[in-house]
Amino acid sequence: MELVVKNDGIRIDKYLSEEIDYSRELITKMLKDGYILVNEKQVKPSYKTKVNDKVFIDEEHTYEQDINPVEMPLNIVYEDNDIMVIDKPSGLVVHPGAGNFNNTLVNGLKYYTDNLSDIGGEERVGIVHRLDKDTSGLMLVAKTNEAHQILADDFKHKRVYREYYALIKGVFPSDTAHIDAPIEVRADGKDARTNLKVLKRYKDYTLVSLVLETGRTHQIRVHLSYIGYPIYNDPVYTKDKTTEFGQFLHSKVIRFTHPITHKKMEFESKLPEEFQNFLDNLDKH
Repeated sequence: MELVVKNDGIRIDKYLSEEIDYSRELITKMLKDGYILVNEKQVKPSYKTKVNDKVFIDEEHTYEQDINPVEMPLNIVYEDNDIMVIDKPSGLVVHPGAGNFNNTLVNGLKYYTDNLSDIGGEERVGIVHRLDKDTSGLMLVAKTNEAHQILADDFKHKRVYREYYALIKGVFPSDTAHIDAPIEVRADGKDARTNLKVLKRYKDYTLVSLVLETGRTHQIRVHLSYIGYPIYNDPVYTKDKTTEFGQFLHSKVIRFTHPITHKKMEFESKLPEEFQNFLDNLDKH
């Protein structure tokens, strides 16, 4: 997770405890252990924030804790003995991490079934790839290790097609664009490429389709912010006041070959109600 500081002169541990869903105690421990960096450097919990400080939070790190099954509604689009296709709502974290061990998709999957791949460990049972907390839409889940290994290889070699819809701020001038810019995490820029296509222009916004050539953390959000057209309502990559719904980014289409049966599969998801209602309101005006 990355965020940009919007206020000066606040202790970093206090500032983060008000910005993210981690306790101040946990934030303090993560700062001391180097799992939270400011401008790519380790700082003390007493560090005073500066506007535009870039904070990196290592969500991949977990402090050991039991991962409990939790009953929750799951929108299962498809399921067989080997895989599931889930339509994830905005606001749901995919796997447990520091500060959140009981309210993630993994907790819900563990309650739903005992048949999940365990290649990624207990914190990531079934998880082949993930979506950001506030990114909604389609994602694949593996129920067996064999299916997981094959799908992971398909993702690695770009054999899985993923198309996202996003509402971006501003009127995008070109009908298509290819964004090729590295994603910087801890100062090591990683190759990243995104293809953009305009679907509809509004007075102050543009609805776009995005297809990933690579799958870096926050890739779409970083790329769109980089070219000056950030995603509407993004709490990290815009300086605007945002709602709890988060960024208007939706995993719309996923197309892949079934890892066991080799059948060609494709699924499409409707936009979330909040997203669609906002578009409908734009159409009216």
